Amino acid sequence: MLSEKLLNAINDQINFEIHSALIYKAMQAYFESEDLPGMANWMDVQFQEEMSHAEKMFHFVCEAGGRVKMLAMEEPCNDYSSPLDAFEKALAHEKIVTGRINNLMDIAIDERNHAAQIFLQWFVTEQVEEEASAGYIIAQLNRIQEDGRGLMMLDKDLGSRTFEPIAAE
Repeated sequence: MLSEKLLNAINDQINFEIHSALIYKAMQAYFESEDLPGMANWMDVQFQEEMSHAEKMFHFVCEAGGRVKMLAMEEPCNDYSSPLDAFEKALAHEKIVTGRINNLMDIAIDERNHAAQIFLQWFVTEQVEEEASAGYIIAQLNRIQEDGRGLMMLDKDLGSRTFEPIAAE
């Protein structure tokens, strides 16, 4: 059901989603060390989401008769100059993910693999939300600038975010 080209591309994306999760876990550690538990929570939810994305792709490959291959990963960045720096890096990373998801969709379209297109559509839509969410926080941090009270209010707000498992289809 999956061509070798599409299988390899999805396998690569599975590994990239896990790497993305590690990036967010490193960001969580940064925010924990900065005594910003709400921002740490937001990053932990991102970690869980990325792992669930990898898992969703993993199961799709298996159901389509393919084989998932796990690859070595590079160490994520562990240091950030500020909360704004971390969120800007998160948004930049999400833009890379968006490009990769779009590339997967392009392959599925070129190969006329309708099942893969339907599967990937969820991820295309998800990336709109991912970029918007990080962009919103960046806008808030830019408004706050050096106001510690504003930072604490935003941190408290981000602490209320919870992980929503992907609904079964």
